[in-house]
Amino acid sequence: MPKDLKSALAALDAHGPVSLLGLRESQWLDVKVAPYELADPKAAEELAKDIGAFANGGGGVIVIGIATRPEHDEEVLDHIVGVEPDAVNLDQIRKLIRQRITPAPRGVRVAWSGGDDERVVFIDVPAQAVDTLFVVPAPVGKHGSPRTDTAAVPMRDGDSTHWLLRTEIQQLLSAGVRASGMPTAQALTELVQQAVSEAVPGGGLRVGQGLPHREREMRVAYERLAEAGLGQPAGEAWAQGSAALQDLHHERGGEPGWVLCLVAGRPPAAVAAPVWQAIVDAGRHAQGEDPLAAIGFPCPAESTDTPWAIAGDCPSVDLDGGSWGAGRLTCSGRGVWRWQPRPRFGLDQSRSAENWTAGQAPALRLRALVNLPWADRGRLEISKARRTLLEQQLPHSAVAGEVTMLSRRRGAELPAACWERGAFGNSARSVGYTCTIDGPDGGPALKTSVMLALPTTMEPTVVACADVLIEDPAAWAAALGPGWDTQLGLDEVEAVLLSTWETAAELLPEVVGDSAGLRWSAPPTTEMRMTCEQPSESGILPALDTLVDLTPLGTNDGGSRSRMAVTITAAPAMGRRERQSLLREALVHMAREFGYVDAEVDLL
Repeated sequence: MPKDLKSALAALDAHGPVSLLGLRESQWLDVKVAPYELADPKAAEELAKDIGAFANGGGGVIVIGIATRPEHDEEVLDHIVGVEPDAVNLDQIRKLIRQRITPAPRGVRVAWSGGDDERVVFIDVPAQAVDTLFVVPAPVGKHGSPRTDTAAVPMRDGDSTHWLLRTEIQQLLSAGVRASGMPTAQALTELVQQAVSEAVPGGGLRVGQGLPHREREMRVAYERLAEAGLGQPAGEAWAQGSAALQDLHHERGGEPGWVLCLVAGRPPAAVAAPVWQAIVDAGRHAQGEDPLAAIGFPCPAESTDTPWAIAGDCPSVDLDGGSWGAGRLTCSGRGVWRWQPRPRFGLDQSRSAENWTAGQAPALRLRALVNLPWADRGRLEISKARRTLLEQQLPHSAVAGEVTMLSRRRGAELPAACWERGAFGNSARSVGYTCTIDGPDGGPALKTSVMLALPTTMEPTVVACADVLIEDPAAWAAALGPGWDTQLGLDEVEAVLLSTWETAAELLPEVVGDSAGLRWSAPPTTEMRMTCEQPSESGILPALDTLVDLTPLGTNDGGSRSRMAVTITAAPAMGRRERQSLLREALVHMAREFGYVDAEVDLL
């Protein structure tokens, strides 16, 4: 169990909020069973008060999502209630801190900790400069906007928070007045006015205020973007990674404001507030990560140093610089924003890469495995009606048609028409079906399988997979009739992988319901694999080129291989022509990475 603030923060950063249970609320620890309802002015006041108190009291941490029990007049952390991702807007909390606390506390972190049912939010308020006093607008005692003519000082005292008494504030102000040598009445008036103007949004703030080392840069960018109609600052500037950001009012009252966004290496941008909110919302479900750190910041489609304004009616925004990589946020005709990754290739494989292979040893496996990290996993289910519909669709699916064509090209009619529940079982959280084409002796010659599984604790994504297996080339040759070669051409491999990808990415996900409105918690990926898995009598796996004609790829400088794989980061749904083009590029990327350095798309 953590013994101090440093160890408690280390536990939260390691996603272990459960280790805090048993602690008592203290000078540095405050917990909330439920999120602040920031639409309620009283809750916004409470948040500013709590954080301001820690800033004035040497630092501390607020943890949201843990219930307490009373014990000897103290509150003991009892159990984790958890917080749903949709219930908390981390960016809204950060914005409120900047707007309501003066000066804005430095280094405050708002982040997620834990996972699934143990997910909590924590607000880390570091120790601040000892000669700084943090003030907030005084509580109004009823619903409404913050008062523009008052200021108050929250203080942490043990496990509770209180307001600094009016007499104590007067003594502090008077001490400052005496030190400055100014007349008492004038000094008091000016100090209160300054505190109030800085504590209330829009009260005489400068562009760049809050980031002294970037203030000049932000002012220059603001002036270059003046034609967009930017208004005055609505709060202090703040840093987010390498970006400098500041909320701005709109030039005309009543219209949405802007966010001034400066990212190193990119031209400055002014982003309309509704678009900025859509950007933050798109990355909000990233596990254990700040939304902007995941999704990145706006970037121009082409290399330029010209500042640009992203208006509220902009249909799409390119984003990059986050852990999710390059992507595009697009607004539908109904005003719904959706992020999709920019296509790219890699070799990293997920822990699901070899799912559903236990007990199998086909001569050749051609696989497409799609990882679908949807955020709203609780909405997913496999109903009986959808399972029945899938059973009806499989004989007419893309993968069934391509397996049928493998034999038809060799003069035989061996359709992939009879599908049965697969060897890996079916349950309320998974589906699996297999179609087997037998040889003359009754043993399996060709097989195609489809599988889908809902998220688990170990695997937090939906995984959909389609396989085509050449179980026994000799049995397949016997079923085809004399004179036919069972070695696959590279064009046939491409056609099979295209059909498995289309089936896994578009047909199988329909079994869990309508996924059109689901948001991503990470970029979706597709893993393509070509593997020889049946050892020879000597126990050595054969090379791929014994079962697939790889000569169009040219010579291999790395020697023969029994397996090759590539990962495609891209939206799962797309047109067939686009999918085919992307697949060909991916196969060339894979071939080059595995030693076929002369491979070209035109040679496929």
